[in-house]
Amino acid sequence: MKQDKKALTLKTLNKSNVWNIQENDIFRMWEAAEKDADLKDNMRHYQDIVRSAFEIEEVKIDKPEVIKKYESRGFKVGQVRLDDATKVKWALKKRPIMRVTDLTYENIHHISAAKLIEVLERNFGGGWESLSQSIQDIIESSFDISTTTLPTERLHKPGGMYEKKVNDGYEVLEITKGTWTEAIFAKEKPEVEKPRYKSDSDNKLDDDDISDSMEDEEELPEVDDKYSAEDEDEDYDEDKLTEESYRTTFDADPEDLNLEAEDVSDEDGEF
Repeated sequence: MKQDKKALTLKTLNKSNVWNIQENDIFRMWEAAEKDADLKDNMRHYQDIVRSAFEIEEVKIDKPEVIKKYESRGFKVGQVRLDDATKVKWALKKRPIMRVTDLTYENIHHISAAKLIEVLERNFGGGWESLSQSIQDIIESSFDISTTTLPTERLHKPGGMYEKKVNDGYEVLEITKGTWTEAIFAKEKPEVEKPRYKSDSDNKLDDDDISDSMEDEEELPEVDDKYSAEDEDEDYDEDKLTEESYRTTFDADPEDLNLEAEDVSDEDGEF
């Protein structure tokens, strides 16, 4: 049976971990929360959680003989405060898990494999396939289940599946079907803790660390820039700029130039 590691309080109680506690724990938690303003504001919420795992009956006749009758039925009787002016007596009893229809996703994680086998055995002698798919899903959310159906004389064969499963810690339910026997093996699945992911802020350096690391860095040496504007000016002389500096020349045949000149003169004569 899996147990919650943290101590429970009324505020941390939910419809799953409520199956880990007993009647006296409810009375203790309720008493500890009486002075909390949150209790009054969320009274119905807490009662619904408790009712999911416990039967609650209000003891309206506070007499010893009445209380004894409740106790004979397996109830625990105690006083709880509902508000500043109201105190009542409750009779609490943990809801039994007797049939497969009593199994839920909330309570399946809080029973042992041996308890599960007891519940399955009360299933009118039916095998694993006689269970509804929804019940199978609930059971397999917390238990590793495997089955085999063999002739009865072969089921306990040395070195067979039955022997291996038992040696591996599985609880077994045998269901006789004529000359055959179905074996249902059940073992609690190991608890898997959800991984904690670091936030981006955890992975970033603090501003102080960044500034310190920058101070520790060696300063880069200055590089002399041998090429300067002064050097460029020394090679530049305006007096040396002449018309030749802007002349554009073309390599052309003199005869072609004469032909172009004649064409231009002919065009001028047309106007």
